[in-house]
Amino acid sequence: MRAMVLQPPIGLERLTLAERPDPGAPGAGEIRVALHGSSLNFHDLGVATGRMPTQDGRIPLADGAGIVEAVGEGVSEFRTGDSVVSCFFPDWQDGTPTIGDFSRTPGDGIDGFAQDHVVLPATAFTHAPRGYDAVEAATITTAGLTAWRALVVDGKLKAGDTVLLLGTGGVSIWALQIAKLMGATVAITSSSGDKLARAQDLGADFVVNYREQADWGRKVRDWTGGRGVDHVVEVGGPGTLAQSIEAVRVGGHISLIGVLTGGAGEVPTAALMSKQARLQGLIVGSRREQQEFVRALDAGGIRPIVDRRFALEDLADAFRFEMGAGHFGKIGIEW
Repeated sequence: MRAMVLQPPIGLERLTLAERPDPGAPGAGEIRVALHGSSLNFHDLGVATGRMPTQDGRIPLADGAGIVEAVGEGVSEFRTGDSVVSCFFPDWQDGTPTIGDFSRTPGDGIDGFAQDHVVLPATAFTHAPRGYDAVEAATITTAGLTAWRALVVDGKLKAGDTVLLLGTGGVSIWALQIAKLMGATVAITSSSGDKLARAQDLGADFVVNYREQADWGRKVRDWTGGRGVDHVVEVGGPGTLAQSIEAVRVGGHISLIGVLTGGAGEVPTAALMSKQARLQGLIVGSRREQQEFVRALDAGGIRPIVDRRFALEDLADAFRFEMGAGHFGKIGIEW
């Protein structure tokens, strides 16, 4: 079968299409899945470029979706023909977080989904949202579930809340759609007027160009009448955290889920203390939370925003497109 493989020395120029042995029939508790779609994440880019070290010969991509071809003995949750989507942490089934690394994350610590077929434990998948194609389904594994956990699971989002989102990448656009589905009011930032206009078309209530407005945190707080927002989905990290703290209300919630501006930096602790805000780091979510997210999507009817789709063999070009940061929403891989 076909698989995209990271050959040493790892880098996009060494990402090659190779033949790998077919995984065969599923054993007890396993399912065989014909994969047809994935989506790109910042984490995947780090692995593919060698910035996040992994094993030579690794098959990348944390997100995978497809059709069940066979089920092993004892599997009752899935049937042949079901549409399924992978889990970012296949061993985190439920409860509070117990995993703090990527040693069992597909495409990093173990082989990912840039391949034609996999045989894995049934518990490494959930049902896909009804009516989603494989690329759309794959967007929920990392970006969608991260946004869901940040706002709904940990943030306890409710109708009438105010939310601030940074940028228009996969997590932020998913968060915009989820927030509007839940009846929240949303502010969003970008350096692109065109992207801000697209965000407004999706329901964003207030937009800020952070290139034109350096103190965008104050601008957002002023928009709330000086109160501040209830929730911030913070994808930037140290370079944006101070402005996010400026924007949040006293007693508000900041979900720290990204490090686009770097992995370390100063935290304005006095400002955070004065706001008495909850600053919470998080990485994606559990299988149970993904199942709950899928139920919400089935009921709510929203569809993910996929900017562009690439063929599996063009995966390196897809990563280069991601590096250009011109996309809005998700980048899909389909085969």
